[in-house]
Amino acid sequence: MKVLLISANTETISMPTLPLGLASVAAATQKAGRDVMMVDLMAEKDGASVLRGAVEGFCPDLIGISVRNIDDQNMGNPRFLLDPVKDIVTYCRSLSRATIVLGGAGYSIFPESALTFLGADVGIQGEGETIFLELIERIERGADISGIPGLYLRGQRLQRARKFVKDLDLLPLPQADLLPLPSQEDELWMPVQTRRGCPLNCSYCSTGVIEGRTLRRRSPEIVAKWMGQWRKTGVCQFYFVDNTFNLPSSYAKEICGRLIDQDLDIRWWSILYPKGVDKELVAYLARAGCEQVSIGFESGSEGILKSLNKRFTLKEVRQISEMLSEYGIKRMGFLLLGSPGETRDSVEESLLFADCLKLDTLKVTAGVRIYPHTSLAKRAIEEGVIAPHDELLFPRFYLAKTLEDWLPETLKSWATTRPHWMIPDYGG
Repeated sequence: MKVLLISANTETISMPTLPLGLASVAAATQKAGRDVMMVDLMAEKDGASVLRGAVEGFCPDLIGISVRNIDDQNMGNPRFLLDPVKDIVTYCRSLSRATIVLGGAGYSIFPESALTFLGADVGIQGEGETIFLELIERIERGADISGIPGLYLRGQRLQRARKFVKDLDLLPLPQADLLPLPSQEDELWMPVQTRRGCPLNCSYCSTGVIEGRTLRRRSPEIVAKWMGQWRKTGVCQFYFVDNTFNLPSSYAKEICGRLIDQDLDIRWWSILYPKGVDKELVAYLARAGCEQVSIGFESGSEGILKSLNKRFTLKEVRQISEMLSEYGIKRMGFLLLGSPGETRDSVEESLLFADCLKLDTLKVTAGVRIYPHTSLAKRAIEEGVIAPHDELLFPRFYLAKTLEDWLPETLKSWATTRPHWMIPDYGG
């Protein structure tokens, strides 16, 4: 069977991103003996011509399309990002009779509604490396596909409860033949995912819906070896996409130790959950080449942190920030303003707290994107912000009352003398 895999994402948002997830599915499909072709539309200037050439030249039996982002999460001036994906589905349909399958992180949050909106045939929620292969095998045998775990058929609900791969080391990682590098390699940051799943259950977060709530990890040896292979191709910048690189701390230290032992001469970014970070870990980060860390502390108010179901304190955030600065690691902080219980006073607390950290960069979000199956969605229903059956595929946001007009002007005022602050674009 010939399989064409398309990364539909052309949105950089914070940085150009290589389609690691789709390439991993391609690697698994190729390993299973199927003929695979992959197209990354981010790297193409004329996407329509590239798609036409791929479909007509390769003649796929199955077309998989990865959906990474639904919208840009900007309440002030939101951009819905699925219309271009719908155009891709429609265009592929006009060129081929192949079955069209959806997947990806964005799709997994809204499996039923996204499948209906985009007009594809089938959708896969969760890890495609195994589910996609089972779909291929059943199609080849002419067997019924309705019982595949994690599979959605248009107009129908989830066929069977999805399953998560317990041992990530069983899943192949993509090599250069499936994840070709762009021409301007100096701008490239290679994504690295060492673990999947998150048990933290923050009130607004969709990670648990996408990856499950049980933490699963690749062996540090395999991660470091894979990065070493890419280093030999000329890649020297990496970005760990794990939302909580430091959890558990012992695992993070082992990854750093493996990188130090290989002496790869690389630079990389990571995301830390501001708890359980000690000087030993920070020293490991610095020695291993970590150049910048993102710290999602989200608020400078202890009360709001509790409301968001955060498990750290402001004291811990301050201590970790100081340690990172001491070791010369750049710090990018995040504030998420407007959640339940937020007031003008708590916003001022957050802005003052962020200011005192003297971060290299601060990104501020005003208004919280409401995702299904989160405690924020439940709270929004209770308060009448959304109805129980509202279609959340089209972006809806929670913003505490009394902040609507005051918050944008306040953020603009603070940012005037703080050029390193990134505040929302309110349009107009």
